[in-house]
Amino acid sequence: MLKKLLRTLSITLFSLLALSIVVVLLMRWVNLPFTALMLERQIAAQLEGQVYESQRTWIAWETLPDNLKMAVIAGEDQHFANHYGFDLVAIRAALTHNQNSSTIRGASTISQQVAKNIFLWSSRSWPRKALEAWFTLWIELLWSKERILEVYLNSAEWGPGVFGAEAAAQYHFQTAAAYLSNQQAYLLAAILPSPLTRSASQPNASTLQRAHWIGRQVQQLGASHYLNGLKSNYPKWLIDIKHSP
Repeated sequence: MLKKLLRTLSITLFSLLALSIVVVLLMRWVNLPFTALMLERQIAAQLEGQVYESQRTWIAWETLPDNLKMAVIAGEDQHFANHYGFDLVAIRAALTHNQNSSTIRGASTISQQVAKNIFLWSSRSWPRKALEAWFTLWIELLWSKERILEVYLNSAEWGPGVFGAEAAAQYHFQTAAAYLSNQQAYLLAAILPSPLTRSASQPNASTLQRAHWIGRQVQQLGASHYLNGLKSNYPKWLIDIKHSP
């Protein structure tokens, strides 16, 4: 009986893992109309008896403004072009900081944030971190860096019920994302750590300071030249497989 139960559990687990890989692969081309985070916010509001409406309009990679692409890279994940989902340097720095400080510093890459926002729940826990690592691994293997950043910019939370760059631009600045100024892009990136408590349109001194810092980092990274390095940034072993006879 125990042997049969273990076999059933093993088959179920394997099937779920295989299904998750298929879903990640499909999302290389398919744009989902909602994310796990959007559903979580909707359910939480309904449980509290609140009216909740989410805003989100998908924008293709080619339409997303370069200044916003660079702003979120500069603010959230400066090694985005070079790592394969996990920034080990940032993780070690965060661990050192958290051991010696009362504040908690995260080290999630853009790829990890995509995995969390699309597939998982937002609260911190070891099971979620384990699943986040699993999805991040396959996202990095099956998607291009451009696709990862495209999904991120169309799924990030930028205010109450505000998801994605287009909704964020409309909500904070009453303009389309394509027409964001550099300063507006820096301000949107500056509120990403706390989008429900910070405002890009009415920034406090801390947000303005962070936006200014992001602007300097964008220039140091090479601005839009940095984005050219994302076009074919795959692991060497994967490139070798693609070009093998």
